[in-house]
Amino acid sequence: MPVSAQQIHDALQRRFEPLRLEVVDDSHRHAGHAGAREGRHFTVRLTAAAFAGHARVARHRLVYDALRDLMPAGIHALAIEARAPDEG
Repeated sequence: MPVSAQQIHDALQRRFEPLRLEVVDDSHRHAGHAGAREGRHFTVRLTAAAFAGHARVARHRLVYDALRDLMPAGIHALAIEARAPDEG
């Protein structure tokens, strides 16, 4: 069974205890694209203290690391907006 937005939400909630967390399944917007056959597309928006002092690439790595067990279950693409609490 392919990974769900709820599974991603739960994994990120456990890992970061974010102040804000939103996971949106955007797969329907990519129907018919080659990547759509390889997995689902998601947008992740989160605000967490763990991102303070980290550059954008490092924040994305932290998110990917939190989802490493779910990646093979059908995540093709992630659009990530990761912010520290003082960034709103």
